[in-house]
Amino acid sequence: MTTVLDEAPAPVTPARPARRWPLVLLAVLGLVVALVVLGSSVAHAAPVPPTDPAAPAAPADPADGEVSVSINGVNGTPSSSIVVLIGITLLSVAPSLLLMMTGFTKIFVVLSLTRNALGLTTVPPNQVIAGLALFLSLFVMAPVLSDVNDVAVQPYLNGGMDFQTALDAGSAPLREYMLGHTREQDLALITRAADQPNPESAATVPMLTLIPAFMLSELRSAFIIGFVIFIPFLVIDLVVSSVLMSMGMMMLPPVMVSLPFKLLLFVLVDGWGLIVTALVGAASAGGG
Repeated sequence: MTTVLDEAPAPVTPARPARRWPLVLLAVLGLVVALVVLGSSVAHAAPVPPTDPAAPAAPADPADGEVSVSINGVNGTPSSSIVVLIGITLLSVAPSLLLMMTGFTKIFVVLSLTRNALGLTTVPPNQVIAGLALFLSLFVMAPVLSDVNDVAVQPYLNGGMDFQTALDAGSAPLREYMLGHTREQDLALITRAADQPNPESAATVPMLTLIPAFMLSELRSAFIIGFVIFIPFLVIDLVVSSVLMSMGMMMLPPVMVSLPFKLLLFVLVDGWGLIVTALVGAASAGGG
């Protein structure tokens, strides 16, 4: 019997490592290119030695030692931007001018008191009363506004006067109007409240004193007119209340019965026409 001897395994030959010199060559070339690019960028970014800046020019002194600002344009005519700026300013202060320097306050208060005397709280509404008062004020103030336009606005727009002169000239018609509707007692009251000396004449009254005095006089006149309007309606309320009390109808509101009679009386005597006529006469430029 033949015995087969276990033979030793053949030795395994290790694989020859791949050649890596192409990769090494590429890495060296990439490093060289990066160094070249970096060197060129550093060379271009090298700072330039600074130079001394030129000395600034000294500002020229004004001729008179003062700086004056003028809002007039070329040849004395205001530019369009100045006109727009003045227009926007006037629009922003127009409500205050309308309330404080015209007859709007008197007209609005009288119309509101008339509505309350009739016993109507929301009829006519506030928008209607304010609109009627606005247009009546414009109707009354039309001569004054025309004078302001003639003596101040048009000469300023045409370059005939500067802004301050136009402002003084334009305030003269308004001053005359307010002085014609202001009591001396109200002027004295505001003057004492401001601890100012008595003005020598009406032309020397400051506007800050004249405007509140004018408002006080307007409110006084409005309340006097409202008192006269309330009297006939108050008589109607008293008569209706006494009749209802005598008939034993104490649970029936007197206003419900007196309101139709007040409306009938107001329509028969043309109440709105009488009130508007009185207001226009009292608030006109020639009225007192």
